[in-house]
Amino acid sequence: MKKEKEYGLFTAITMIVGIVIGSGIFFKSDNILVYTNGSILKGVLVFSIAAVGIIFGSLTIALLASRTTKAGGLITYVEEYVNSRIAGAFGWFQVFIYYPAILSVISWIVGVYICMLMGWKFSPEIIGLSGGVAFLIIFIINYFSALLGGAFQNFSTISKSLLIALLAIVGFIYGDPKLITTSGSNLVDGNTMAWIGALSPIAFSYDGWVVATSISHEIKNSKKNLPIALIVGPIFVLIAYVSYFVGISILVGPEKIMELGDTHVNEAITILFGEGGAKIFLIFILISVLGTLNGFTLGFMRIPYLLAIRNMFPGSKKVSSLEKGHHIPKISAKISFVISVFYIFLNYIVQKYNLIPNSDISEIPIVASYIVYIVLYGCVINLYRKGEVKGKIMGLIVPTIAILGSLIIIIGGLQNPRTFIYLGICGIVILIALIYLKKENNNID
Repeated sequence: MKKEKEYGLFTAITMIVGIVIGSGIFFKSDNILVYTNGSILKGVLVFSIAAVGIIFGSLTIALLASRTTKAGGLITYVEEYVNSRIAGAFGWFQVFIYYPAILSVISWIVGVYICMLMGWKFSPEIIGLSGGVAFLIIFIINYFSALLGGAFQNFSTISKSLLIALLAIVGFIYGDPKLITTSGSNLVDGNTMAWIGALSPIAFSYDGWVVATSISHEIKNSKKNLPIALIVGPIFVLIAYVSYFVGISILVGPEKIMELGDTHVNEAITILFGEGGAKIFLIFILISVLGTLNGFTLGFMRIPYLLAIRNMFPGSKKVSSLEKGHHIPKISAKISFVISVFYIFLNYIVQKYNLIPNSDISEIPIVASYIVYIVLYGCVINLYRKGEVKGKIMGLIVPTIAILGSLIIIIGGLQNPRTFIYLGICGIVILIALIYLKKENNNID
């Protein structure tokens, strides 16, 4: 059954912007300031460094996206330009680690803001349950209507863009600009290079820019529209992030933000608009984070299907089936739901017992994914050498800068003492995938 094209250019752009902007910038600003020892300038620096990997990376991936309309996004690119088994292993990594880890953390963030809005106690149980219910609602929306899920993505992206712009502007108007250059100077920092570790939470804040590729086969005129979305989206995000980070930091103060943690946004809007106004803004923030949850859910529901149509997933015949009159692969969606629920519970345990201080279960999988991105960037350079990509700038310079940017993010992730444990877990999943693919699909290559 041929799938109809459900999404246009605007939805593709809002999917990138809407997924990237929404939770990370609100949830990670305090973590970034902890790593930079309260320095706003260093925070802006690491935002800009991380953006190099994202912007030039998106330019490079956009080139690959322009060369195919085949379903699968990143899985397709790895399959076509590396090999099928590596593509399958990467897909398993996305299914069993990357997507569910991020979804679980985002649902937790949703729970945090629901508790703020309702005035509920900040207990792990209430936060986890609230976020879990929110995920269930978002899943149901996307499960029964691709168009409704896309419409909500557009609405939430517009809402969050306006919200971030407003908070950034009022921050500059009512904040103390002197903090930009003086923040962090009165604090003792035993490790002068510790600020590089901020690249890990920033990688979370920027993550999601490639999720739009998972619906590449459902985007109208995808060879043209997806590359445009991959270029416009990340540049817009960089401008929004730096403006917001500086604005909120000079308004509330770096030390206060580090003290308040995830509730610092509520403090900022309460300062500006009082308790009543804060409630209204919290609603918009909640919509913003729900947009991120919606985007990742929309993408994850399709990943088992994208593997199954390549015979790279257990029960591929059933998982790859599409019901008549439906555009969502139902069995694939159900698989993603079960895995997500497991991770939501796992994240609850991690948060309840503070098993990963100043971090969460999503950061290392994000960093690990950049290893695959580097491989794809190398493929573009290889295509240039073969003469299949014209122009030295797009074929050599842009992917080289993307590789350097990704390496910097990976190095930043290594600052987390638990990085190697997580990478080991990722390695085990990939190894299982490779064994399965070799045993069941010897004819893939």
